[in-house]
Amino acid sequence: MNKVLVSYFSASGVTKEKAKELAKEVGGDLFEIIPKQIYTEDDLNWTNSNSRSSVEIKDKSCRPEIKDITIDIDSYDTIYVGFPIWWGIAPNVVKTFMDKIDLSNKKIITFCTSGGSSLNPATIDLQETYPTASIENGRRL
Repeated sequence: MNKVLVSYFSASGVTKEKAKELAKEVGGDLFEIIPKQIYTEDDLNWTNSNSRSSVEIKDKSCRPEIKDITIDIDSYDTIYVGFPIWWGIAPNVVKTFMDKIDLSNKKIITFCTSGGSSLNPATIDLQETYPTASIENGRRL
């Protein structure tokens, strides 16, 4: 049996709504990736090179802390990982989540929300970051 998890990070609520729709469509459970320090409007100001999100995305080793993972990830075969596109890739908080779970023997499918960016570069970045994981390009919602 293929048990499905739809995990997502949503800074403004848009990705959360799309994740709910996707979970219903694929018959999956939902899990929200929640940063320990929630992003404020100022943190998300992409026009400010000193904003939190701008600083984090420039540092590939940055892994913002997240709240505890409260579900049994091992019980899932397929994990959708959703996020808003930041500077063409997934926010580093998503990588914190992926660092904390066992990606072996899992099918990882990305999905994103974006005003215009393609999902493909973000998926490629994740594939390069986690070369032993099975990560597939999903879709932009």
